[in-house]
Amino acid sequence: MIVLQNTVISDDVRDQFFVCNLEKCKGACCVEGDLGAPLEEEELAILQESYEQIKPYMTGAGKHAVEEQGLYIKDWEGDYSTPTINNRECAYAIYDEDKTLKCAIEQAYNDGKIDWKKPISCHLYPIRVTKYDDFEALNYDRWSICAQACSFGVDLGVRVYQFLKEPLIRKYGESWYNELEQVIAEEEKPANA
Repeated sequence: MIVLQNTVISDDVRDQFFVCNLEKCKGACCVEGDLGAPLEEEELAILQESYEQIKPYMTGAGKHAVEEQGLYIKDWEGDYSTPTINNRECAYAIYDEDKTLKCAIEQAYNDGKIDWKKPISCHLYPIRVTKYDDFEALNYDRWSICAQACSFGVDLGVRVYQFLKEPLIRKYGESWYNELEQVIAEEEKPANA
């Protein structure tokens, strides 16, 4: 494991290969699972402020889910997540012409309507962050629906932390990411170098 500032990072984040391959998985992570996308508490206000700009990008079923459940839900553990459509896809998921799931929030961002790209939990996937009192644990979440992303990462030679450079910087800052790269480079140096 790597201990860096207020984070503890699993070795898998450094060692495993991963590059999302939407052509293969069709955005399955937006529909599979028990709940919608995890939301951080500070993202709730952002979602409230941005919803009117996001709403035009959403499906009718997604808007209906929000009307019934609210912009977000609080689960049995007290955590927040996006609502889902019939306990399946995220209410903010949209299908493109190839039937690939994408994100209405991200589409609004890409079109310059809002300045919030998407929930950080989505942006960081396949890293899942667990918060503790004094630190955050970053773990690689292995999921069979991402098998194509793992093999694509191997083909391209891209590891999880490299693929997730942008969201890791978004979450922890550029100096944190640079330090992570330095720690990994030091670990990978041959012993006699």
